[in-house]
Amino acid sequence: MESVVTTTPGKADEDAPAVDVTRLRVALARLARRLRKHELAGLTPTQLAALATVERSGPMRLGDLAAAEGIAPSTLTRLVTALEESGYVRRHADPRDARASTLVITPRGHDTLERLRTESTLVLAASLQLLSAEQRSALADALPVLELLAEPPGADQGGART
Repeated sequence: MESVVTTTPGKADEDAPAVDVTRLRVALARLARRLRKHELAGLTPTQLAALATVERSGPMRLGDLAAAEGIAPSTLTRLVTALEESGYVRRHADPRDARASTLVITPRGHDTLERLRTESTLVLAASLQLLSAEQRSALADALPVLELLAEPPGADQGGART
């Protein structure tokens, strides 16, 4: 049996309601699962995240991708090989260091990410239509807080990532 954890309002937040952290985690996980379409493109969650990082960051060295994704070099080699064989990325020799290579996203990789994003957006938009106007308003009010929660601690809060 899972225990229920709630936040306790601090002195400055005495009027704020407690948040059932367990319910929030479960709801977010279920929503994320419903929106996950990477299986249709033959991508694992790690491959999808790496592909999105290469798209967002532009050409990047393999070591930089490993650091950004927090993956070991041996895992990175298998991951990049799979993305390359699927035609989602291309490896190029790094002009500054002949021993290193950089990854670039291919048009197929970009198109795949766009298709997955579009499909997820359509699923979410259809789900929102099932909510009442008051529920949609509450969700709109909660978006800035959800965006803040989605960022790693200490990250720049300048904008949402895709």
